[in-house]
Amino acid sequence: MSVIVRLPAQLRTLVGGAAEITVEASTVREAIDAVESLHPGIAGRVLDDQGGLRRFVNVFVADEDVRFLNGLDTELSAGQTVSLIPAVAGG
Repeated sequence: MSVIVRLPAQLRTLVGGAAEITVEASTVREAIDAVESLHPGIAGRVLDDQGGLRRFVNVFVADEDVRFLNGLDTELSAGQTVSLIPAVAGG
């Protein structure tokens, strides 16, 4: 099923400037893997060395943080949007 992956400005250089990419996926992990197969380098910015979500990257599905759902195994429905959002820190 098709889902939309929304990318922040920091990652758009890796995907030719696109703000959104439509991929076939049924989980968040599959969506990230699908974007990675089209545009290598994305997964390394979003996932850590163990394949988990980097702590400074937030991922939302339908306005819900996947950390409070099933993490990268959160299931997706057709047409849903997965938003990759870098954490913001500062003082």
